[in-house]
Amino acid sequence: MSDNNKPLILIVEDVESNYLYLNAVLTKLNAKIEWVKNGVEAVNFAKDHPNISIILMDLQMPEMNGYDATREIKKIYPNMIIVAQTAFAMSDDRTRAIEAGCDDYLAKPIRSKDLLETVNKYLNL
Repeated sequence: MSDNNKPLILIVEDVESNYLYLNAVLTKLNAKIEWVKNGVEAVNFAKDHPNISIILMDLQMPEMNGYDATREIKKIYPNMIIVAQTAFAMSDDRTRAIEAGCDDYLAKPIRSKDLLETVNKYLNL
């Protein structure tokens, strides 16, 4: 399958070790994976790539946090699937993420099984 036919997964994560883990788990899927390091880059990437299948959005990042980036992306692409991922699993994080427009939520540390199940739920891979 060529890269053009593969689903595109965007990982928005400012910590390289977290990205490397997510990437390692997601390589089990037949998908193209891209990485950006903050919300500003995520919004710009989304504007240039309307074919993104799913975004894994870190919520706590420099420049623009994941809540604001999600709101900006959803203004342009209301149906784009965005899954929040955060280490700051406070009781209101899930609520804030959903209110910002996220479709789902994963708390760090993210178990590989949970990550794959969540991505598969939306992409049917």
